Order: sequence, then structure tokens, then C-alpha cells
Amino acid sequence: MEELPIAEEPQECDCDSCGPRPVDRSDDQAKTSLKLPIYMDYNATTPVDPRVLEAMMPYLTDIFGNAASRSHSFGWAAEAGVEAARKQIADLIGTEPKAIIFTSGATESDNLAIKGVVEMYKDKGNHVITSLAEHKAVIDPCKRLEAHGYEVTWLKSDEYGRVSAEQVADAITDKTVLISIMVANNEIGTVNPMAEIGKVAKEHEVFFHSDATQAIGKIPIDVEAMGVDLLSLSGHKMYGPKGVGALYVRRRGPRVRLTCQMDGGGHERGMRSGTLNVPGIVGMGAAAEIAAKELTSDAERLVKLRTRLEEGIMSRLPQVTLNGHPTERLPNTVNLSFAYVEGEALMMKVKNVAVSSGSACTSASLEPSHVLRSMDVPDDLAHSSIRFSLGRFTTKEEVDYVIEHMVEAVNDLRRLSPLYEMAMEGVDIREVKWKGK
Repeated sequence: MEELPIAEEPQECDCDSCGPRPVDRSDDQAKTSLKLPIYMDYNATTPVDPRVLEAMMPYLTDIFGNAASRSHSFGWAAEAGVEAARKQIADLIGTEPKAIIFTSGATESDNLAIKGVVEMYKDKGNHVITSLAEHKAVIDPCKRLEAHGYEVTWLKSDEYGRVSAEQVADAITDKTVLISIMVANNEIGTVNPMAEIGKVAKEHEVFFHSDATQAIGKIPIDVEAMGVDLLSLSGHKMYGPKGVGALYVRRRGPRVRLTCQMDGGGHERGMRSGTLNVPGIVGMGAAAEIAAKELTSDAERLVKLRTRLEEGIMSRLPQVTLNGHPTERLPNTVNLSFAYVEGEALMMKVKNVAVSSGSACTSASLEPSHVLRSMDVPDDLAHSSIRFSLGRFTTKEEVDYVIEHMVEAVNDLRRLSPLYEMAMEGVDIREVKWKGK
């Protein structure tokens, strides 16, 4: 079997959603007291909570030492900040601080977990199980494994975007070394049955990794209750800074060992070399502590706002479909398909509302969402989908503004659609024999 490469040159993202686009909003701003544009793309990234920024500031100025400098007080102070953050993150997911490894973000954590496990345990087997609905940070490393001779089983999600424990159990072979299933989907918010999958993994003595990027800070995460052995996290999804993440690596019952993917100093107990981003780590720790204290109240408030948004739109527009599970989903996420409307056109129409037609860094693709495809959503509805993701700073007034403008925009676009007119007259578009076909 061919050895995996240790590292790969980074690729620049060329999607439009990753660059700022100037918007002339002076006329619309004059018509409302709300600050425009309104942000409803919290699943892409969250603003830094002011309390997090306050915790970070000393580490950007006075406490600037390298956490690996053990010979003077500047390094000791930086190390103390890192260790405090390690405990804050560990407390949030129900584990011990030494099980937390700091990375540059969840993408690196996913790569370290997946590649690190299969390389370390290649003598045991060469088979990985994952889902077609995973984030690209899991899908692409698994595709790389396939290109280097490993076997990957791609599980298909159900109509709600869930993967069952039975599917996982049926896919396990005597060569399976890793299962990687996300806690919650970033596009539709559906939550997978983690404890059941974890139980299957333990029964078969297979390591279980999960990308918890979207779930962290939104729903309770307990690595013991879920039975996960590795868990990927990112700071900027829970009101912390960008460019910092963490990987939980189980230390006992069983102990998980990883082959490092970056060499150069043996930092983080030899699993991830590189100078630690001390201010970012401190910020992620502060964000984790805030999330632990406010998770329940945040979730209750967001469910109310999510329901208000969802019902407000669907009660006033026909042929709108909810994508994802109606109840087993994140409290902040609504993914809707607006039949006979192109999602990209709709986003341009409501230029003062920041939403998404898919996950950031893939939304520029002309292909329909791979998540919706895995659920067998027809391409026309997949192309018409919009993800609304609310957050800590979303207000009821903002939700009402979005409802009004989305309804108006959809109606305007549908008036221009001959297909919508035919559908409203009772014509089954799928049965139409178009000239030239």
C-alpha cells in the first residue's frame, strides 16, 4: 500500500463568498431602523463575542510570549493561558484537558484525525466508513485515502440527512479502522444519532471520529456519552476567533495514537508541531466557557426565532420545502427550498440579508449541494435552497425583516417564471414533453 503524503501545498479558495463584496444599501437603510445588512449566516462563521475579545487582548500586547519558551516568565505566562483554555474546552465536551490538541481549525483537526489514525493503524486494516453528507473537510481527506489505496465506504443519508447506527454496523468489516460521522450537518442542521453509532463502534473495536464543528456551542456535547474517540472543533463557529481549532484525542478506554501530519518541534505531545496561536487559543477557551454557561438559554431563544422565521415564510409562500429533520436538528438552522426560484438569484434579490446557498467555500459551485443530493432532493429544488442560520446576536426584528423581504423577493421572481405559472395552473412540469427533447 502506498504511503500517505505528510503534507500538501495549501490551495487558495476562489469562491465569491470568501471575499467582501461592496453593497450599496443607502436607500434600504433609510427605510428601516435596523442596521443593514442583516447577518443570517452564523453557520459559516460567527462574530467574535466582545467578552472573548476582552480575554484575548492581553495576549496580543503584554503577554506575547511563546508558550514553548520554558526559560522565562513571558513563556510561562503564555503557557498558562494555553493550559487554562485547554481546560475550558475540555469542560465543554466532558473530558480531561490533556486530551485536547490545538490546531489551526477544524479542517486541520479532521485531517489529523483521519490520516493520523489510518497511518498509525495501517497494519490493522485499510477501511474507513464515512457519509456522503459530511463536510468537505472530511470528504476530501477520505478521497485522498482512496487515491492511495485505502477503501472507503460512503454511507447514504436518509431523507432527513441522518445516518443510522444500523448502516454503520452493516458497513464494518474486519479491516475497518475508523468511522467518521459528523455530529450535526452544516447545511441542514440535522443531528446524527451519535450515542448509537458510538455504541456500534465500541462493540466492533473501531475508532470513532466526529466533526463537531457546527454542533459545538449549540447543543450539548459529551464525548463519553457519545462514545467518540476523536472530535474536531473550531473556534470561529462559537464566537471565538478564526484560525484556531482543537482535536479531542481519547487517552484511555481505548487510547488513540496518531501519526503526526506536521513535523518540526514535537509540540502538542508530538501530535501537532508548530508554534501555538496563544491569543486565538485563549479566545477559543473563553468562547467555550461562555458557551458552557449560556448554551441552554441560547438554544431556547434560537428555537423560538427559528420557528418564527420558518413559519413566517412557509405560511405566506406555497411550494416551500424544509430540508433536514423537523426536530432532530440544530436550534439555529433552517434550510428551505423555494420551488421555481434559483437560489443564487434569490440571494442577489435580498442583497441586505446575508444567507447561504450551501456551505462557505463550496457555494460558488454550479453543482447542487452534495448534502441535498445525498438526501435525494431533486436538482431543481436543491438549486433553489437557501440556508438561514441564526445566532447569539440575531433579534426578532431582524427575523421579521427577513421574512418580509424573502416573501417579497420570492413572489417577484416567481412572477417572472413561466414554469411557476404553469404549475399554479395544475400542469405537472415533469410530464411536459418539451419541443426538441
